[in-house]
Amino acid sequence: MPPSQDRITEALNLLQIELPSWGFANTGTRFGKFLQPEAATTIEEKFADAAQVQVLTGSIPTLALHIPWDMPQGLQDVPGICRLEEQYGIRAGSINPNLFEDQEYKFGSICNSDPAIRERALNHLLECVAIARNLRSRDLSLWLPDGSNYPGTQSIRRRIEWMEEALRIVHDALGDDQRLLLEYKPFEPAFYHTDLADWGMSLLTAKRVGLKVCVLVDTGHHYSGQNIEQIVAWLLREQRLGGFHFNDRRYADDDLTLGSIDPYQIFRIFHEILSDPHGMKGTAFMIDQSHNLKGKMEAMVQTVVTAQEIFAKAALVDREQLTELQDACRLVEAEECLRQAFWHDVRPLVRAWRKSRGLPEDPLAALRESGYVERIREERKLRNQTPVSSYA
Repeated sequence: MPPSQDRITEALNLLQIELPSWGFANTGTRFGKFLQPEAATTIEEKFADAAQVQVLTGSIPTLALHIPWDMPQGLQDVPGICRLEEQYGIRAGSINPNLFEDQEYKFGSICNSDPAIRERALNHLLECVAIARNLRSRDLSLWLPDGSNYPGTQSIRRRIEWMEEALRIVHDALGDDQRLLLEYKPFEPAFYHTDLADWGMSLLTAKRVGLKVCVLVDTGHHYSGQNIEQIVAWLLREQRLGGFHFNDRRYADDDLTLGSIDPYQIFRIFHEILSDPHGMKGTAFMIDQSHNLKGKMEAMVQTVVTAQEIFAKAALVDREQLTELQDACRLVEAEECLRQAFWHDVRPLVRAWRKSRGLPEDPLAALRESGYVERIREERKLRNQTPVSSYA
């Protein structure tokens, strides 16, 4: 086996990707939703779809759950989720609270000026901690949509205090093996100020709240042109990189399929992770995409295949040589050392890895030949004639 095959095999054996339950359901934009007859309408169908992606790609151990979309009865639904885990061989992954849909959250959740609403939001977070503990899920993944749209309408300073107070309570409720991942977003739905608008705010908050809090990087949650791999390097250095919500974007939080716009950026992020001695330890690779136009099963398989190929490219970087070239300031040679790995056609090597694992060499072709999409389309089409909710 050639050295490059060894390196790719070792890297792909480590790569574990978590799929989002909402990625299999009907989703849309703020303007509307285009229904797909094969979209999942129940949590069991989401587990079934994730299991099919795992059969085809071999890198999918977990399914992220959204509360209450996936568990409307909260803790009472835990036994049912456990049965689905056993039935489909997919574990429950990160638990994602919902602090943005209820009417009470019009002016914020844990940053709301109303103590009763802050308490309501905190209780939801604590229930999600309990759900995660009962499902043996390590991560509570929190996106905080709180903010304001107009200057002077909210106290930015007091909202920071309210947020930290709530997060400290959540931190103290976490088990020894649990983490709180803080996601950030510069805008949407809050257009004047967002309470956690960038990685620096999330990092400072994590350090003030406690050691069990890390930062979650959504690749779509950045201004255009922002150097995300530099953010990754800083968070790794601070040992506060919790994980990713991977997707791609053209403008902002477009939630496009991974690598569809800028695969080189994903490559550079993977390179920074693999360059750090502890980069793979504790870093969760999660997908966060809404497949509004692409077929959901095809888009999810395509995403995992793309992630495997780009990760394999990053594994081929000759980091020892790169370091020598960087130290000598041999700029063109250093850049070409990086680019050589990116432009290398790893697909034959990735196919060989799949074959060695008993996986289909071409997962997308295998999905099309399996008849799975046609079967679920027929089974689910009647349930997909009417939107279930505004988003998922």
